[in-house]
Amino acid sequence: MSLELPGASRRDLLKASVVGGGLVLSFRIAAKAEAAEGAGAQALNAFVRVAPNGIVTIMAKNPEIGQGVKTSLPMIIAEELDVAWDNVRIEQADNDPKLFGRQFAGGSLATPMNWDELRRVGAVARAMLVNAAATAWNCPAGECKTSAGEVIHVSTGRKASYGSLASQCAGVPAPDPKTIPLKNPKDYKIIGKATPQYDVAKIVKGEPLFGIDVRVPGMLYATYEKAPVFGAKVTKADLDAARAVKGVKKAFLVEGGTKLDGLLPGVAVVGDSWWAARKGRKVLNIQWADHPTSKQNSADFDKRAAELSTATPMKNLRKDGDVDAALKGAAKTVEAAYAYPFLAHAPLEPQNCTAQFKDGKMEIWAPTQNPEPGRQLVASTLGLKPEDVTVHMTRCGGGFGRRLSNDYMVEAAWIAREAGAPVKLVWTREDDMHHDFYRPAGYHYFKGGVDAAGNVVAWHDHFVTFGDGDAVASSAGMAGTEFPSRFVPNFKMDQSTIPLGVPTGPLRAPGSNAIAFANQCFIDELAHAAGADPLAFRMKLLGDKPMVGEAPAQYNAARMKGVLAAVEKMSGWAGRSKLAQGTGMGVAFHFSHAGYFAEVVQAKVAATGAVKVEKVWIAADVGRQIVNPAGAINQVQGAAIEGLSHALFQKITIENGAAKQSNFTDYPLLRMADSPPVEVKFVMTDYPPTGLGEPALPPVIPALCNAIFAATGKRVRTLPIDKSRLKA
Repeated sequence: MSLELPGASRRDLLKASVVGGGLVLSFRIAAKAEAAEGAGAQALNAFVRVAPNGIVTIMAKNPEIGQGVKTSLPMIIAEELDVAWDNVRIEQADNDPKLFGRQFAGGSLATPMNWDELRRVGAVARAMLVNAAATAWNCPAGECKTSAGEVIHVSTGRKASYGSLASQCAGVPAPDPKTIPLKNPKDYKIIGKATPQYDVAKIVKGEPLFGIDVRVPGMLYATYEKAPVFGAKVTKADLDAARAVKGVKKAFLVEGGTKLDGLLPGVAVVGDSWWAARKGRKVLNIQWADHPTSKQNSADFDKRAAELSTATPMKNLRKDGDVDAALKGAAKTVEAAYAYPFLAHAPLEPQNCTAQFKDGKMEIWAPTQNPEPGRQLVASTLGLKPEDVTVHMTRCGGGFGRRLSNDYMVEAAWIAREAGAPVKLVWTREDDMHHDFYRPAGYHYFKGGVDAAGNVVAWHDHFVTFGDGDAVASSAGMAGTEFPSRFVPNFKMDQSTIPLGVPTGPLRAPGSNAIAFANQCFIDELAHAAGADPLAFRMKLLGDKPMVGEAPAQYNAARMKGVLAAVEKMSGWAGRSKLAQGTGMGVAFHFSHAGYFAEVVQAKVAATGAVKVEKVWIAADVGRQIVNPAGAINQVQGAAIEGLSHALFQKITIENGAAKQSNFTDYPLLRMADSPPVEVKFVMTDYPPTGLGEPALPPVIPALCNAIFAATGKRVRTLPIDKSRLKA
């Protein structure tokens, strides 16, 4: 079975450019419609086609990685278009920044970046249909309204379907998007309604949607072996042994380069089946050159961090007041060291890409979160013009930030050109674990003080991370505005770095997924030192000012207090003293990706130290509108489950410059049987809607660790949780 990947017609209608992060739209009308719906279908703009039978096809511009944007972004257009959702069909757009602006999945930005623009896309298309009807009826457009795919003349009741009007739009000038009024939210019929993901039936039936499903005529299969030590070169490989394996077509060296996010050295094996290529790879007997990174180990990182913690910090990130004096005058002080490991992304679909080089042009089918940088990487590496590289976006079987990098894409492109045939490159699970862009490990050495009234009067964090001097590794930094910065009068944040040859990068809620653990657990320690209720202590710490700091780093304390109050009520926090022995509740909150989240976890710790999470409560403030409640709840619950996996199980250990863990046997995910119920409440506030795929994750980790303390009196200061330290 082949995977069909239709794209937007290149004869249509929308010129798009990105200015200041927004999509700027200018409309024109196509001379002729070209659409899969059949003869006579009319494109109204780059996103919308209308068929004579009333079926409306909407292009989904962004990569779909399971976060639901293939459904939610077209919902925004369909709402303003005023079409019945049952008559909507959705197609995945190809990568085309000239038509669609920025197309990527990351940073929880799909909704905030597209909310206004895509509403206007739908509104302009609706206005064009109204104008076509008004012209046909010889009446002012103001006398008409729309409803469920029809234009209605209000006074006479005359109606015309969108399907009957679409072809007439070829002669209707497109209005200025800014002049078209948008719907009042009280009139929404699609936005705000729980809607299943568009592809869910196909996913359940196993129909081909994902990158790993792609088939093209004459396609061969490839594997690609790189050094366990990142960036090491090949010194010797038995290519003849690989070529002798039945079904192997080619085996060759790839010189590669030194950039860890590009084409690295390795050996490619191409066969008429993936299994043949895999068998050929096994007999390569590759020898690798020495590489400086081979001297790096997690155990040495831990040792070096401890040494740096007592040395003069390399850099100060923020300093308010006099921390040393405040600590001396504090009623109680607390010191604690927190650490967290490297993490792999571990998407269920391993990295893969299909590529075909023909007539000097490269065509790619890829499950990528970031197609345009992938196109540019392929072009620059292979010496092609960017316009000669086409990227078709497939559905991704998870991404979590891993597919923001396109190393697998450039590998497939290079191999396809050398093979002289279409090639599908598929990584093994071990490849995926051993060649990730890992969430960086990190270390926090805290000192804090509270006064007799239970106020936090001093906070010092010596943050030891990875990098070279002042320059930190990808996703290994921390801003000086990180909470509780600006909420503590005497505050200091310092930084020191450890050199690193291991590739790192963003993982769901980058930075926040680790910083929240350290900061919110230490806040809990200060609350305990003050003899205070941990939730009430946090409320007090947030203070009385509704807004703290200056843009773009403002912190809305009022919104955070709102979700904290909501989760207090949801979880029955006040009754936690009635919990059985060995069971506790913990609380944490965090602001990231413009979302305010507070979470409570209830967990039971057995005498053996085994931890069972019994329930999670999450209160979220992401503004005034939830586009698709079904998808939103799914995202929040999924983030919590992933965070629990981080806390309970996951760790990448670097030994001799290579990742030790290789598969789900030693890098487990939380299983369905152990997944707790997750109750979600959205606290609606009058702010623009923001994303929620990432900010739900960070608080669940410290909330669990704080619950374990409540249950056992034992602090968790190192991840993943070591149950041997929790034994009764």
